[in-house]
Amino acid sequence: MSRTKTGIFHDYLTGISFSFRISRRYLFSKKSHNAINIISGISASGVAVGTMALVVVLSIFNGFDTLITNMFSNFDPDLKITLTHGKSFNDSTQAFSEIKKMTSVAYFTEVIEENALLRFKEKQMPVTIKGVSNDFEKMTRIDSIMYDGKFQLYDGAFERAVPGVGVASILGLGAHFVDPLYIYAPKRTSTINLLRPETSFNQIGTFVSGIFSVKQLQYDDHYVIVSINLARQLFEYDVHTVSAIELKLSDGVDKQKVQQQIQHILGNQFLVKNRYEQQESFFNIMKIEKWITYLILSFILLIASFNIIGSLSMLIIDKKDDIQTLRHLGANGQMIKRIFLFEGWLISIVGAMGGIVAGTLLSLLQQYFGFLKMGSGYVVDAYPVVTKVSDILLVFTTVLIMGFLAAYYPVRYVKTKQNIE
Repeated sequence: MSRTKTGIFHDYLTGISFSFRISRRYLFSKKSHNAINIISGISASGVAVGTMALVVVLSIFNGFDTLITNMFSNFDPDLKITLTHGKSFNDSTQAFSEIKKMTSVAYFTEVIEENALLRFKEKQMPVTIKGVSNDFEKMTRIDSIMYDGKFQLYDGAFERAVPGVGVASILGLGAHFVDPLYIYAPKRTSTINLLRPETSFNQIGTFVSGIFSVKQLQYDDHYVIVSINLARQLFEYDVHTVSAIELKLSDGVDKQKVQQQIQHILGNQFLVKNRYEQQESFFNIMKIEKWITYLILSFILLIASFNIIGSLSMLIIDKKDDIQTLRHLGANGQMIKRIFLFEGWLISIVGAMGGIVAGTLLSLLQQYFGFLKMGSGYVVDAYPVVTKVSDILLVFTTVLIMGFLAAYYPVRYVKTKQNIE
């Protein structure tokens, strides 16, 4: 019984090998009608152009994703701890003491984030005040995104503030201005005085030491960084109350594993988010845009692959005498069907390989030389590109599926019209 199965499998492989050799010969040999060669070339070229477009577009999306991730990484921590429900919590518990002592945690930064009103001279605007402890500068790469001045929250005599470039532009702030910047926040521990409403607000004056630019509106146009002592005084928080804890992890650690460990220590009462999860909605939108574009280009590629139908149909008519000869030599309908199915796949593979080579070459040239410029006023001069092997494999698989779908109909035509059983 074992030999019988082995023999059947050997015959099957032999049949596939024979079908492949015949289909390869049909693809590259000269046909009796030159139009068939031309149509086959057009079919392969159409597939190549569609494949090249897919590789290039997916690489550009990867480039933008990497670019924006790097921008956020200059400001966002490796991990951010917040309450699942609520706004502030006490960080002097045993759980947080345990987290501080973890060797995988390099820096532990206390954060208070609240809304407040800024006033500079005659201009006002609402902002988000972010009070941070001393480790914030070490935890992030804030120095690399300073637009003007330097990052300094206390100079030994005065409290300092570091606003985003959008906030500075709206209020007309500069890093070396001597005029104070006033911050207003409603008092949390007292009721509103209707007779003198101005007494219901805490007011603190500070000076601008620098201006940062993440090149993301959610930060540049809304955030002002101050020391956590100033934030506690302004919002009336005690020394152990925070709205978030931001962590920088040690180099070389498994960030996902550390995130799970911290989440286990804190329990379901807290959320522990990595960089991606902190900007989850933004990255989800980018991912949706990427895959919608992929589907649109795949549909165009499918239309281009339909040229294979015309090419195979003409080849079937051209080779009808060969089909009869193969039948007389003992080839069954399944084998003949497989020959033309391989023929359609070979056209797709030739086009796919050409498109992948061309698309990868263009992407790498753009990645290293940036010949396609975006123009002035953008974050980068040239379109960012990152070529991934996973995307190339995805595109190649997509083309193979499209090639099968395009070749299936004319192969059925052979079976039904040429009486191949």
